[in-house]
Amino acid sequence: MSRRHAAQKREILPDPKFKDVDVAKFVNIVMKDGKRYAAERAVYGALDIVAQKMKVDAVEFFHEVLTKIMPSVEVKSRRVGGATYQVPVEVRPARGKALAMRWLKTYSGARSEKTMSERLANEMMDAYQERGASVKKREDMHKMAEANKAFAHFRW
Repeated sequence: MSRRHAAQKREILPDPKFKDVDVAKFVNIVMKDGKRYAAERAVYGALDIVAQKMKVDAVEFFHEVLTKIMPSVEVKSRRVGGATYQVPVEVRPARGKALAMRWLKTYSGARSEKTMSERLANEMMDAYQERGASVKKREDMHKMAEANKAFAHFRW
């Protein structure tokens, strides 16, 4: 990490189908080995499945799911006097959104449906109803932060 100046944020172009930056970012997260077309097919297929089953706007639904998965606090390790403490800290909105997308991809990949589109769609629908593995991950993170709030004074 440079001490001179902070790294510049890269501008990400909106995706071609929905003209949405978050969908484009999610495609980038789902993408493996530079295979953008495969990732786009998986994400767009999942959004189409969601739009058909739930009868809602796919992009609005995607944003709703992200807000339900996004954590508000996390724990960071701080070393103080030879002891390591798990210190709860607030999550910046950009990091929260990135974590939500990463968890959505990770726990979708662990599901047992046949195609990635179906896995993503079903994980999104479960998260919308607040019962998916990605929502459980957020709740576990919040519980850990709550359990360690006695160490919040170590935050700096």
